[in-house]
Amino acid sequence: MKCCAVIPVYNHGDAVGAVIAALRGHALPVILVDDGSESSCAAVLDGWAAGDPEHIAVVRLNENQGKGGAMMAGLSEAHRRGYSHALQIDADGQHDAGDIAAFIAASQAQPTALICGCPVYDESVPKARRYCRYLTHVWVWINTLSFAIRDSMCGFRIYPLAPTVALIDARQIGKRMDFDIEILVRLFWRDMQIVNMPTRVHYPTDGISHFRAWRDNVLISRMHARLFFGMLLRSPLLLARKLARSVA
Repeated sequence: MKCCAVIPVYNHGDAVGAVIAALRGHALPVILVDDGSESSCAAVLDGWAAGDPEHIAVVRLNENQGKGGAMMAGLSEAHRRGYSHALQIDADGQHDAGDIAAFIAASQAQPTALICGCPVYDESVPKARRYCRYLTHVWVWINTLSFAIRDSMCGFRIYPLAPTVALIDARQIGKRMDFDIEILVRLFWRDMQIVNMPTRVHYPTDGISHFRAWRDNVLISRMHARLFFGMLLRSPLLLARKLARSVA
């Protein structure tokens, strides 16, 4: 197992340094994806890369692609550099860096599985966001005919890179906040095991959120509709697989 971290960054220059430091504390190489950030944030990322060029790299997107676009660029770059796994973590510090070691250990124990964060929230989470997530959970359970994915929206996870990049190359995946959900469902359809790991989440350390309620909810709703029809086509296979595992 050769693991790195991929961080999508869009104007989180004040918060991302603590995340990078935590990852380097666990000896993880870091790929920073500058998703069209302002020059001040770009300079912060370049400074980190210049200070440790052997372990920190910057992938620069000239125009903002969205979280999904940035992640796909970072995952593809990690695969190109020869890494077998990549840990996804947000730049705003909302994810608990104290859980990094547990996630890596889980991935080492089950290297073909996707290790997926399952949030344990504190009081900083907006209540509306927290309750609305359950609507997506229900749709994901419908579209997978399974409860295997406990939370599809948490951006703290470890991907096996070869099958993940193969999916990215083969399918058009949502480039914005729909990415985290869609790639999990499609990897599940491809029979990737999902390991759910509880992890504490708080919102965010620099007060910046790039979730846009109208735009992103429309994108997510359209994505669920597409996945639903995809599930109908795959339902015989999904049900047969579920039955085989219950018998085993």
